[in-house]
Amino acid sequence: MKHFISKEHAIYAMSADNEPACTAKSGDTIMFETYDCFTDQITSEDQVIEALDWNKINPATGPIFIEGAEPGDVLEVEIHKIDIGDTVTLMTGPELGVLGDELDAMTIKRVPIVDEELQFTEDIKIPVNKMIGVIGTAPAQGAISCGVPDAHGGNMDTAVITEGAKLYLPVNVAGGLLALGDCHAAMGDGEVSVCGGEVPAQVTVTVHVLKNHTIPTPYVIKDNTISMIASAKTLDEATVIATKNMVHVIKQSTALTDAEAIHLLSLAGQLRISQIVDPNKTARMELPLRYLKSLT
Repeated sequence: MKHFISKEHAIYAMSADNEPACTAKSGDTIMFETYDCFTDQITSEDQVIEALDWNKINPATGPIFIEGAEPGDVLEVEIHKIDIGDTVTLMTGPELGVLGDELDAMTIKRVPIVDEELQFTEDIKIPVNKMIGVIGTAPAQGAISCGVPDAHGGNMDTAVITEGAKLYLPVNVAGGLLALGDCHAAMGDGEVSVCGGEVPAQVTVTVHVLKNHTIPTPYVIKDNTISMIASAKTLDEATVIATKNMVHVIKQSTALTDAEAIHLLSLAGQLRISQIVDPNKTARMELPLRYLKSLT
């Protein structure tokens, strides 16, 4: 079955208390209509930024209750298509991003998309590189802002969460309560200015409930590569968690020892930064699937 969820079903925190926008079954396809990360509040470079409603940042559309999803299960989200708007919005300023200690004014930049490229300046064109910034399930307890990444997913801002990828998320509460938003037309690893190429979008995914699935989540499979994603208060912590989780995957899938598994990652793994500007920082450890027998 196919479902359409309009952007009017926007939430700003992931929680078991959110009322589901709809109920789906394992194997159903869902199209999420999303606002940009500013809830479409910015329409001009000349707007007064102080007039924005800062409580309406990083909305996610949803959540979706998936029948049969129970705590301890894993939700597979296959991302088929990300259809984006034709204009990108960027914003930065004091206390935002890596350069926030040197900037003295808030600025907005609006960039048109022409022939699959962002016309950043008259001379600089950047290829479209679509991805989903916020995607996750409800945490087991409490509410977590859609601006914060954690073990439930959330604002992971990870470039490989894109078309053709399969994302695996934990089911912490009945139904999982999947929501997504904060799509980008392009974003480099780090998201160093505090935002990517923010755009409204329509995202089409298929969901499957996986029982007895023991690989640590969240993780992504894309282009025959598995990426273990981790978010923590510091980037150091996030990199360690992502790496240790990948060792766990290697041990499950091969006959390698702990020492051999970490050697393999030193030789063939790629430890990458996803983002360094959110309240929790996000890193990922990547490894080609050809090294993992049970996953190929």
